[in-house]
Amino acid sequence: MLKSLMVARAKEELDQELLEKEEEKERYLAENVPPPKTSGLSLVELQELCRELHAKIDVVDEERYDIEAKVLHNTREIKDLNIKVLDLRGKFKRPNLRRVRVSADAILRSLLGSKHKVSMDLRANLKSVRKEDTEKERPVEVSDWRKNVEAMSGMEGRKKMFDAAKGTAQ
Repeated sequence: MLKSLMVARAKEELDQELLEKEEEKERYLAENVPPPKTSGLSLVELQELCRELHAKIDVVDEERYDIEAKVLHNTREIKDLNIKVLDLRGKFKRPNLRRVRVSADAILRSLLGSKHKVSMDLRANLKSVRKEDTEKERPVEVSDWRKNVEAMSGMEGRKKMFDAAKGTAQ
């Protein structure tokens, strides 16, 4: 129902537009093109008037043809450019960027040029840490976690924790 109403309304508007265009065309022709005066002219004068009108029609047709050719050329060019744009969008995908490792020497070489040979060894300035020292600093107590859980469970465990905290505070 709604669709048929919309179609009927669109048809009415289209008919109205056609009528308005016809009226506008008639108004323009009445203003700009006066009706030819053929009364009282001899046969030779009428033939001359027809030749002039044909010459004017030919000029107008040539201009119309040239304009149509330009429009057609421009529309083809626009279509070609749109196709090229769509092809370029489809062909070139953005590659996944990868992390590139560049050393400090390579950065300096690229900044200063290949003439300067500057080497920067960043690892030489770092402190050396021995593994033995780090292992000695952290004494690790290994005990059975099950015994610890059983000892701290219940009220007895809470009393032990309270007593331990009380003993360190005094």
